[in-house]
Amino acid sequence: MIVTLLALALCGDAPFYADKKNLLVWLDSAGAHPVRNRGDWSRRRRHILDNMQAVMGPLPRLTRTPPEVRMLDETRLEGYTRRKITYLAEPGDPVPAYLLVPHERKGKLPAVVCLHQTVRIGKAEPVGLGRNENLRYAAELAARGYVALAPDYPNFGDYSIDVYSRGYQSATMKGIVNHIRAVDLLSAMPEVDARRIGAIGHSLGGHNTLFLGVFDERVRVLVTSCGFNSFFKYMRGDLTGWSHRGYMPRISSAYGKDPARMPFDFTEVLGALAPRPAFINAPAGDSNFEVSGVKDCVEAAMPVYRLFGAGERLVAVHPDAGHEFPRAVREEAYAFLDRWLKR
Repeated sequence: MIVTLLALALCGDAPFYADKKNLLVWLDSAGAHPVRNRGDWSRRRRHILDNMQAVMGPLPRLTRTPPEVRMLDETRLEGYTRRKITYLAEPGDPVPAYLLVPHERKGKLPAVVCLHQTVRIGKAEPVGLGRNENLRYAAELAARGYVALAPDYPNFGDYSIDVYSRGYQSATMKGIVNHIRAVDLLSAMPEVDARRIGAIGHSLGGHNTLFLGVFDERVRVLVTSCGFNSFFKYMRGDLTGWSHRGYMPRISSAYGKDPARMPFDFTEVLGALAPRPAFINAPAGDSNFEVSGVKDCVEAAMPVYRLFGAGERLVAVHPDAGHEFPRAVREEAYAFLDRWLKR
């Protein structure tokens, strides 16, 4: 694969939307226009993607060829085989990952990209090698008949990289590129039905699931757990946690960590997924992502889903829990994936 970073000039053509809750409007030099149909929405969605790149840095141009894969280890377990691999995201950049492949197959299988939370062991947690039994979703999905791919996010697990020396303006965008390449890998596997690929993640993996879905529409279904709320309600509007080098430094350097100055918000990120099915676990007691800010995002995105006649595809649950992915909610999420990827 050849990756060419776009010019370092940021996306500057998209207008700034002060009101990021009203998604059924688009702006141009003549002013504001209502979104009346899907064509109108495509204009607003394009602005959302441009404004996300203003913060994250530009999405590189990717030559979509299956990535080179190297297998490091293989373990046969009950129901599936776990392979420790690397896949080449771009020249000189092998991404460490685990690939879980079920033993029993009748035809091609659905697949899921499984993104880990902020945990030192990275990809090892969702495949079941960590202590938290509630975050073994890659292993649980493999046991249910999904091919599961769990990569490391930059500087977690076995993956050490200076994304900024490679020309990126955020680790977030580098994660998006790596996760798009994960979809390339799954799409090329003979065991996988490329029309039935989803993504799931908790916390760090929860918002990276959304980011992947926005930039790669091959991801047909999304499950995000404890992954976001509106910037205005994140830590009472203090965006310090989003602005370090592991995320998007321009949130600080260009926008002063001020939600009112941000070019995008998660209201828009969620809307940009429409009409694809999205399941949200947003516990009532999540101290990282305060739940009313999640509800703000769902309320803002729902009119877009309804524009597509797909209101039932956006589902949010609010269990009585903290920053967690409880078993009962995981079972709901897996049933949601089954509904859209196994039928």
